[in-house]
Amino acid sequence: MQGLLNHLAPFFSAFVSVIKTFRIFDALDILLVAYLVYKGILLARETRAGQLVKGILVLIAAYFVSYILQLKTINWLFVNVFQFGLLAVVIVFQPEIRRALETMGRSRISSKINLFGSHIDSSEEKEEKMSACIDVIANAAVVLSGSKTGALMVIERETKLGEIIKTGTVIDSQMSVELIGNIFFPNTPLHDGAMIIRDCRMYAAGCFLPLSQNNEISKQLGTRHRAALGISEVSDAVVVVVSEETGKISVAKNGVLTRNYDRETLCRYLKKELITDSEKNVPTEEINKKLKFRKKKDKEA
Repeated sequence: MQGLLNHLAPFFSAFVSVIKTFRIFDALDILLVAYLVYKGILLARETRAGQLVKGILVLIAAYFVSYILQLKTINWLFVNVFQFGLLAVVIVFQPEIRRALETMGRSRISSKINLFGSHIDSSEEKEEKMSACIDVIANAAVVLSGSKTGALMVIERETKLGEIIKTGTVIDSQMSVELIGNIFFPNTPLHDGAMIIRDCRMYAAGCFLPLSQNNEISKQLGTRHRAALGISEVSDAVVVVVSEETGKISVAKNGVLTRNYDRETLCRYLKKELITDSEKNVPTEEINKKLKFRKKKDKEA
């Protein structure tokens, strides 16, 4: 027993020393590292990076085994490979790193920073404009669904889609069900591409989108749905898709596709996702009541 206590004495001594010198900033440091590790694990689980991380862990385990067993040639090979490991990780995980940085750029703190001096509407103005825009999108989707006309409507949010817009034709027009129907009508010049909706305006049409890199997507999904998933994987855009084969309405967001919407459920979903942060906690019914009250006041005036 005495021997065990003598063996543990240095450990307890070191522990007491750490406690005595522990500062509030040390706790903050630990919490930040734990948060970063947690977010990294979530990112790995939600993307293809999960399998790559497993492969890296296997290589690290193999390195330690080779070191313990004194396999000099294998150990030398691992040492030289790991020297370029950081560069390799940056190259291999480039899409995931880009997505993580874009997520940081869309955080609440960074959203307060207006680097480019763009005009910021008041909360009420943004709410009214977005609600009217959502109504047009939902109505157009239902009309296109009824005629089984394929459509791809990308709603731009914080991540700007300038590179995508360059592949199409800028129209910068007010939202209109009739114009959306004309754009996606079969055999028209712009019907095959995607429409980009920016600031509640139909900004561009006939745009080409990147296809999803997810190999687990159902083979039943066509190019239009894969393109919707692709742009939602690399940006925070919300994409409304109308199937040309079935007429079903789907929505892609963050690389996830949800299907079988009607007008009511589509409106509810889009209002939940697109109304600004301050209104996201307000029930959809309350938002609609506020809008109807404002419209009534405008008519009376």
